[in-house]
Amino acid sequence: MKLFFGIFVIALSIYLGATLVPIYYNNYQFKEAVSTEATLQTYTTKPEADIKTAIFAKAQEMSIPITKDGITVKRSGTVGTGSLLIEAPYTAHVDLPGYPLDLHFDVSSDNKSPF
Repeated sequence: MKLFFGIFVIALSIYLGATLVPIYYNNYQFKEAVSTEATLQTYTTKPEADIKTAIFAKAQEMSIPITKDGITVKRSGTVGTGSLLIEAPYTAHVDLPGYPLDLHFDVSSDNKSPF
């Protein structure tokens, strides 16, 4: 009985890991992409709509379930000396057997120019 329980726990752990780890890894990569985009675009004159399009394209590439309307890009101050805020909250739905799960992620980056 203990052997069966041990095998069940190991199999469950492997299943949950194989199901959840890719979602969290994609979130980590998306968060890094948003942070990089905020850092780079703070010092450019690229319009907010173009930054939003670039973030949305990166999300689609990573299979992040977000709409273009769900992404917020705000500039404050002057270009090159102001700040850039990017917010991209989303929810990833996971269908576990007998337990549907919604994982809420709040990806955001606020980059302020040191000048």
